[in-house]
Amino acid sequence: PEMKLLVWSGAGRQKHFDTLADYDVVLTTFGTLCRDAELLADFQFYYCILDESQAIKNADTTNAKAVRAVNCQHRIAMTGTPIENSLSDLWSQFEFLNPGLLGKAGTFRKFSARKEVRLEEELQSVAAALQPFMFRRTKEAVATDLPAKTETVLYCEMEGEQQALYDKMAEYYRAELEKQDDSTDASFMLSALMRLRQTACHAGLVNKTHNHIPSAKLNMLMNSLKEIIAEGHKVLIFSQFTSMLGFVKKEVERRSYKYVYLDGKTADRAAVVKEFQEDEECKVFLISLKAGGVGLNLTAASYVFLLDPWWNPAIEAQAVDRAYRIGQKNPVFAYRMVSRGTVEEKILEMQADKRALADSVIGQGQVSEKINGDDMRRLLSF
Repeated sequence: PEMKLLVWSGAGRQKHFDTLADYDVVLTTFGTLCRDAELLADFQFYYCILDESQAIKNADTTNAKAVRAVNCQHRIAMTGTPIENSLSDLWSQFEFLNPGLLGKAGTFRKFSARKEVRLEEELQSVAAALQPFMFRRTKEAVATDLPAKTETVLYCEMEGEQQALYDKMAEYYRAELEKQDDSTDASFMLSALMRLRQTACHAGLVNKTHNHIPSAKLNMLMNSLKEIIAEGHKVLIFSQFTSMLGFVKKEVERRSYKYVYLDGKTADRAAVVKEFQEDEECKVFLISLKAGGVGLNLTAASYVFLLDPWWNPAIEAQAVDRAYRIGQKNPVFAYRMVSRGTVEEKILEMQADKRALADSVIGQGQVSEKINGDDMRRLLSF
C-alpha cells in the first residue's frame, strides 16, 4: 500500500512521462508497451518484470522487440508455460533476460527443430545452461493447504449419424493424404484436423445443416451437469470452439440452469466473474479456452470440463487451474472429454510422447511441435 503505482494506459498516458520517477511501480500491457516503446526507452527503470512471458516467445514479434528495448538494470520473466510450441520458445525469453546465453536465434532454432535432438547429453547441456537462471515454484510447494485435484479423461462413444459422418470424413482425408508425400500442404493438414476435431465434438460445427445430429459429448456433458448441479456444485466448461459453447448454452437454457458466458468479445470480464463467484444460483460458467484460459480466479467452481483436447497440455492445465487456485476450499474434479477412435484420442497419445522433450530441459511437459506428414498419418490411423 505504501508504494506509488502508475497504471500506464489510456489516451492521456504519455503526459505522465516526465513524472515517472515519482512512482515506484509502472503497470502496463504488452500492447501498450509496443505502442510506446520508443518513448519509454528513454527512461531508466531498475526492474522490468514480465508476467505471462510466453507472450514474447516469438522473437520477431513487436511484443518481444518492445520488451528488449526497455532500459533497465534487472529483468525477470514469470510464466507457467515457458514452452508452448517448441524449445525455440525459450530463446526469445532468454534473449530478453540474458542476451546471448542461448547463442544466435537461427542456430538455436535449428537445434530445437532437429528430429535427432533426443540425445540425453544434448538436452542436459541446454538444461545446465538454463538452470542457474530459473526458479521453479510448483503449486504443491507454494499452496500446501490446497485440496486434492483429480483429473480424468471421459471417453465418449459417437453413434449413428455423427459416427458415420466422422468415418466418411476421415476416410476422405486418409485417401487424400496417401496421394501426397511428406511435403503435404500445411493448410490442408490444418483444415483436415480442424474439421475432424469439430465433428468429434458436434457435427453442427462443420455444417449448420448437421445441427440436428446428436452429439455424444453434449449428451454426456448434460447428464453429468444434472448430477453435479443437483448436488449444489458449480462448474466451469471450456471449449476452443465458441460454436460448441453455443450448443451447450442452448441445452443449459432449456434446463433453466443459471449461467454466465465469457469469450473474446466479453467487455466486462470482472462483472461476469463476480456474478459467478458470488451468486449461489449461478452454477455454470461457459468459457472460451483462448479468452479465459488465464487471468481468472474462479474458486467457486469445483468441477471443470474441457470439451475438446488442445495440442498443448499446458494450456489445458492453465484452464483447469482457474478453479484450482489459492482460496479453493473444495476438491477439484477436472474432466477432459475425448471422442473415442478419433483424432482427439491420437492427440492425447502424441502429447504424451512429446512431453518428454520439455521434461528434459525444464521439468514441465508442455511441448507441442509442428505437425508433419508422418504425424498426420498417425492421427488418421485407426
